[in-house]
Amino acid sequence: MNFKKLILLFLIFFTSACNQFDKNNKSLVYISDQKYSNTGFTLIYKDKLKKEKKISKKIDNRSLLIFHNKIKKNSFVKITNPVNNKTVIAKVISNNVKFSDFYNSVISQRIAEELFLDPMEPYIDLVLISNNSTFIAKKAKTFDEEKQVAEKAPVDGITIDNLGLEKQKETKIKKQKFLYSIKIADFYYRDSAENMIIRIKDETNIKNSLIKKLSKTKYRVLLGPFNDIKKLEKSFNEIKVLNFENIEILKDA
Repeated sequence: MNFKKLILLFLIFFTSACNQFDKNNKSLVYISDQKYSNTGFTLIYKDKLKKEKKISKKIDNRSLLIFHNKIKKNSFVKITNPVNNKTVIAKVISNNVKFSDFYNSVISQRIAEELFLDPMEPYIDLVLISNNSTFIAKKAKTFDEEKQVAEKAPVDGITIDNLGLEKQKETKIKKQKFLYSIKIADFYYRDSAENMIIRIKDETNIKNSLIKKLSKTKYRVLLGPFNDIKKLEKSFNEIKVLNFENIEILKDA
C-alpha cells in the first residue's frame, strides 16, 4: 500500500515538474495567429508556366479559382490587393499542385484583373473564410502563456468588389519602391526572439535577421529588408529548411 502511494506521489511530482518546465521555457513561446492568413506574392497563371514545368496543373483563367498548398480543397478565401484594397472571393480548386513555395497561391488572370494587380509585383493578402463568412482558425502551436495573453482577433466582414458588374476604370497609383521583409514569427518574450535569431544564424547563411519590438509583449523576427525580388526569393527559399509554419512577406515592415 505504501509502495502504491509512493508511486502516486512520484507521478504527481513528475507531472508538476514537467508543467513548470514548459511554463519557464520562454524559448518555445511565440504568438500564433487566430485565423489562417498569409501576406505575400501570388503567381498569376499563364500557359507558359505549365510548359516550362513551373507549375504542374492548368487553371481556368476566366474563373475565380486558385491553387493553394496548405488550404483544403473547395475552401473559400478572401484575396485583397493592399495597394488599392480591392477584394474578391475565390475558391481553392486544388491543394496538391506543385509550384514554388515562394508564392502563397496561384491565381487566375481574371482575379489579377479584378484586383488590378501589378504583374511585376503581384502582392496580396489571403485569408481563409468559412461558409458563414467567419474566419477559420488555423492549426498552430500554442502554449499556456499564449493562451492567457493572446487577444481574440475580430472577425472582418466579407465584401465582393463589383463581381459580375462592369469593371471600373483603373485608378492610377503612384509606383512605390520595392521594399519587403520576410516575417518569421511574432514572440511574446524578447528572449524567444533572440533565440530564434541565433538559430537562423547557426543553421543558415542568412545574416540580415533582426528583431522589431511592436509592443511590450510582441517581438517580431524579420529578415531584410530586400529591394530586389530575386534576393528576396533566394532568402525565402533558404529559410525553408527550418520548416517554419507560416512565413509571410511584409511590405515596408
